[in-house]
Amino acid sequence: MKFILAKKEGMTRVFGEDGHAHAGTILTADPVTVTQVKTKEGKDAYAAIQVGTGTRKTKNIGKAILGHTKGKGYTDIREFRTEDTAEVGSTIDASVFAVGDTVQVSGLTKGKGFAGVVKRHGFHGGPRSHGQKHTERSPGSIGGSGGRAGGRVAKGMKMAGRMGTDRVTVTNLTVLVVDPKAGKIIVSGAVPGRRGTLLEVVSA
Repeated sequence: MKFILAKKEGMTRVFGEDGHAHAGTILTADPVTVTQVKTKEGKDAYAAIQVGTGTRKTKNIGKAILGHTKGKGYTDIREFRTEDTAEVGSTIDASVFAVGDTVQVSGLTKGKGFAGVVKRHGFHGGPRSHGQKHTERSPGSIGGSGGRAGGRVAKGMKMAGRMGTDRVTVTNLTVLVVDPKAGKIIVSGAVPGRRGTLLEVVSA
């Protein structure tokens, strides 16, 4: 399995050999360092490779993490479930991917703040006329009386609340461009998050 951590830079378009323009997202994939290899036979009881990226001052990091990373300050540490093996301290860069590879990208979506049911869940709202007042974007009944919930509001009821910052995975994206020297990857389509969002790119 091929994987790397990358940051979203923005969108662009790439012209294919057929002359058609394809929308794509530019990802900055700096080299990541393997910080730990977990095995099913070990104390972790599952197989995974843990990697770290970025740098920050060690004085701002707890001693437990510093001991784990051999005194190196990483801004982000992630792990990928895989049966593959790697050597602790080795690096992985954008060259692991090739043009035409199919990948999936995971990350946190943009935070939208507190939102109503129309924006958050796509409710149509209430009627605009025929004696209605202030019901255009209201949620309507939430089922508080008897019936399916039995005098209470059922769990999972779609209501107003904080929207965004959800972990989302977009699958079946194609690698359009790979530039290992610049640490850039361009994948087809859109990916979650704003500019600067840390993303996990994994071969599908």
